[in-house]
Amino acid sequence: MMFIPATPKEMKELGWDSLDIIIVSGDTYIDSSYNGAAIIGHWLMKHGFKVGMIAQPRIDSDEDIGRLGEPDLFWSVTAGCVDSMVANYTPTNKFRKDDDFTPGGVNDRRPDRACIAYTNLIKKYHKGKPIVLGGVEASLRRFVHYDFWSDKLRRSILLDSKADIITYGMAELSNLRLAQHMRNGLDWRDIRGICYMSNEIPDGFFEAPSYEDCIASNDSFIRAFKLFYRNNDPITAKGVAQGHGNRFLIQNPPSETLSSEQLDEIYEMDFENAVHPFYLKDGQVKAMETIRNSVTILRGCYGECNFCAIALMQGRTVTSRSEDSIIREVKRISSKKGFNGYINDVGGPTANMYGIECPKKLRSGACQNKRCLYPSPCKELSIDHSRYEVLLDKIRKMPGIKKVSIASGIRYDMIVADKVHGDDFLRHLCEHHISGQMKIAPEHVCDDVLRYMGKPGRNILLEFKRRFDRINDELGKDQFLTYYLIAAHPGCHKRHMEELSSFCRNYLKTNPEQVQIFTPTPSTISTLMYHTRRNWENTNNIKAEHSMQMKQKQKDIVLNSPHQRR
Repeated sequence: MMFIPATPKEMKELGWDSLDIIIVSGDTYIDSSYNGAAIIGHWLMKHGFKVGMIAQPRIDSDEDIGRLGEPDLFWSVTAGCVDSMVANYTPTNKFRKDDDFTPGGVNDRRPDRACIAYTNLIKKYHKGKPIVLGGVEASLRRFVHYDFWSDKLRRSILLDSKADIITYGMAELSNLRLAQHMRNGLDWRDIRGICYMSNEIPDGFFEAPSYEDCIASNDSFIRAFKLFYRNNDPITAKGVAQGHGNRFLIQNPPSETLSSEQLDEIYEMDFENAVHPFYLKDGQVKAMETIRNSVTILRGCYGECNFCAIALMQGRTVTSRSEDSIIREVKRISSKKGFNGYINDVGGPTANMYGIECPKKLRSGACQNKRCLYPSPCKELSIDHSRYEVLLDKIRKMPGIKKVSIASGIRYDMIVADKVHGDDFLRHLCEHHISGQMKIAPEHVCDDVLRYMGKPGRNILLEFKRRFDRINDELGKDQFLTYYLIAAHPGCHKRHMEELSSFCRNYLKTNPEQVQIFTPTPSTISTLMYHTRRNWENTNNIKAEHSMQMKQKQKDIVLNSPHQRR
């Protein structure tokens, strides 16, 4: 195994006088498959490119950004695993003092709007080589988008940063093709999964309402968003262009969905699964403890919750790794010196989507006007948890394994919908993979709010709780459910939070200790509704709480209920 070079000494040890690509990241350098920058770096190195890594560079000097020289092909810039504004500010817009992705845990290394800050830093000290943006921040800000922190629509981040290209989504294929085209002197503008600026619209591309139109009219912004959102499936999407002044942002159709074999290849690359020593000397990194001894088994999510951007980043089609590949990774983890016998996670965006996908979608692409799970699971989606249960059982019985936990999300509505294996799978979870509590994410219980969230109704939640309680009684286990809940989502009023509070006490028999205030993150459906105060489906007006004080009051209704105070 090896780290991606982060120092001149490491370059020299490899016999490299220069680098093809230098990756600049807003997170510290964790060499792990849970770090997108590390995945892209190893993937490019696997295909013959010389890659370096600069993490969290100081933006007031060239001391860090100049450490590895200048790349021969391009700079690759990412804000990190999350949008830098989300990383730096709470839902009530207070600065976060802690950062799990910074050595020592103090939030003092990640600049606001990191993609813009790092691009400006590079342009100040290194001119001439293209700058390619990637990752969550760039991907979700590639079109005109609402920015909660400035409370306005912003242009594409490509213009605001003055970078050259965006590789959006999970960008292994687009980054590799871009590097190959640049190395070979070929025109790269037709590569799938990229955005760039142009003076004209390519043939066959849709034209979305321009930035200027979106600023002038919510109707235009909603039309632009729908065109953007509905052209993200690799099979059905067309290219989309959006005017910014006298130029156009060009979004090529997305990269193809990776095959299971390709996903195996990516997650079995030579990761050190550690923080690079150059950065570790500055302190421990909390995020490393979160992902240690964890295994990613799938990519993509067809849950498509309105407040979530995973479907935009990873796609609505779920690709599952092969069982053999996953077992090999667990063997590598368990063979390491100091392994404690505990696998902390076997999952992905939604763990129990493993091995479950719609054959029609795989052939023809995701449905334009129909969802896989909302308002109820589609009949074309054959929900069967047996493959995931078999995988967990094999891992649990491997030598040296004491416990296998699932820290990833579990869709409880899918367990209820699995008429053949649902109860057996839930029993398996309760017996072997839960340590006292199981976290699920109903988010709310009021039908009006759930409709705006794209989440199943309370009847499914109550049915799941009934089964969970019954199975644990039969097993003689004292285990309970905890719930992720959201306050101040578009469409949510004070009365809805009062109903949620009462429901938690009377039906769920719990006193919630954690309620998250909705954060309008770029390019989600919920954020569109928050900004426009309209239902994105029919443009009817809806409530969208913008007052920080009233958002906090919605949260406090549940946390500070009379029952809680007793």
